[in-house]
Amino acid sequence: MYRQLFALQQVARRSISSSVRRQVENKVPQKQKVFQEDNGVPVHLKGGTADVVLYRATMALTVVGVGYVLFELVKAAFPQKKA
Repeated sequence: MYRQLFALQQVARRSISSSVRRQVENKVPQKQKVFQEDNGVPVHLKGGTADVVLYRATMALTVVGVGYVLFELVKAAFPQKKA
């Protein structure tokens, strides 16, 4: 039991202490240029295709949700008559 726990501690310590730091390129200045240029595109769509897809999906879900709420309100306001 203790041997397994000790081995686990060694593996954990070894993987943490011997991890190599990778250099990551700073992309902030490039992103700032893209988002600050004046090209008539709204800022929430400047991220590219993924932003456009997410925006349109959000708008579609909103329209569907509003339609469903209105349907349920009308259904509640005019209940079915029992035969």
